[in-house]
Amino acid sequence: MENNTQNILNIEDIKKIIPHRYPFLLVDKAVVVEPQKKIVGYKSVSYNEPFFQGHFPGRPVMPGVLIVEALAQAACVVLLSRPDLKGKIAFFLGIEGVKFRKPVVPGDLLELRVEILRAGGRVGKARGEAFVDNEKATEAEFTFAVVEEEKK
Repeated sequence: MENNTQNILNIEDIKKIIPHRYPFLLVDKAVVVEPQKKIVGYKSVSYNEPFFQGHFPGRPVMPGVLIVEALAQAACVVLLSRPDLKGKIAFFLGIEGVKFRKPVVPGDLLELRVEILRAGGRVGKARGEAFVDNEKATEAEFTFAVVEEEKK
């Protein structure tokens, strides 16, 4: 992939695409590998994350469900960047084939590799793999529904 600035999304770009906010925005930066199809997201895992206070405080480990959520958010970033999906949000319908292979701990850089497998109509499917130091930490496939965002 040619590495140009149009393919790199910073946190402000990501916040324009998905509605998540602190403390639940789990993608810090992303590189669009193939528009509307493939993305690599990044999450810097810091000891200051609020979940580490209660998730094995003596030996902090990032909760697996949050790694899966980070993968899903990366999928939303690439999917919802489609012009026809602007202003929509995606909800989980199902999560399949989840495997946790390596603990993620403070100081790790979580690399979120996601591919949209199907995105037609209101339902789609994505596959994601999370890596730390090129070792697979987590993998999952998820099905999602794309819906209108409710305005308040």
